Amino acid sequence: MKNRSCIAAAFAASLVLGVPSLAAADSMDSNMLGNPCAGCHGTAGQSKGAMPTIKGKSAKFIAKALKDFRDGKKPSTVMQRIAKGYTDAQIDALAKQYGG
Repeated sequence: MKNRSCIAAAFAASLVLGVPSLAAADSMDSNMLGNPCAGCHGTAGQSKGAMPTIKGKSAKFIAKALKDFRDGKKPSTVMQRIAKGYTDAQIDALAKQYGG
């Protein structure tokens, strides 16, 4: 049940924060862009549940994963919806923020 709550929280955060419409917000602070990530992956990328920890992954790995989710190359239920709201520049900023 905890995992479903985490997924629901991240999805709700993405809707509240307007992630699907962030395409025009390339100058937005990467900390703000990362708010939906923190719901499942933790504020520093260290998951406390069953979600994958992204802390310690390379920025290149994170950027590729996000772009693959966004472009439909990597299947998921929630990540595709969240990633679709990000531009390449925003994904690169997030990857730098969380990547090691």
